[in-house]
Order: sequence, then C-alpha cells, then structure tokens
Amino acid sequence: MADDDHKVPPKDGAAAVGGGAPAGSARAQPALTGYLAEIVDVNTHVKTGISGEIYSISCKILEGNDKGRIIRRNVLGPVKIGDVVRLPDTSREAREIRVK
Repeated sequence: MADDDHKVPPKDGAAAVGGGAPAGSARAQPALTGYLAEIVDVNTHVKTGISGEIYSISCKILEGNDKGRIIRRNVLGPVKIGDVVRLPDTSREAREIRVK
C-alpha cells in the first residue's frame, strides 16, 4: 500500500483536491451599498403583509446627504428600537398604514 491511499482531509472543511480557497487566503467580501439608519420608533400595533410580518418603522439616517433626517419605512422581520438597518436609498418614504 502506498502512503497516498490514506489521505486525511483538511480540518478547515475545504475540499482535499482542487476545491475551495487555498488555506490562509481571505475571500473578497462584496462592497456594501446603501445608508445606515437607526430605528427610533416601531409601530407594532399596525402591521401589514399577508400574514402581518411587515412593520412600519421610523428611522434616523446616520450617514450621507440626509444625515439626521427621520423617515418612515416598512421592514420585514422582527426589529426593535436601537437596531441599525441598511437602506438602499433615502429618497423613498413609506405611506402611513391605515387600519379600517
């Protein structure tokens, strides 16, 4: 038997032959776009979406030309006051959700 018959796979989870990144190399991360905004108010008594999973929030823009401006946006998922979200743009603003 040759020594090549009993190869031990690498510990970092990369493939043994030709797969994955070489050991010790860092993968390039995609550049993040958008603007950071801090949630200052969550309107929990009014939800929208088919199953009520979308919240209407007020958030304060933390960077860009509109820094300091408070806008209303709709977000998906659980959020709380103080969370920081990344918005694709600051020009759009959600309309107020009215319950009939």
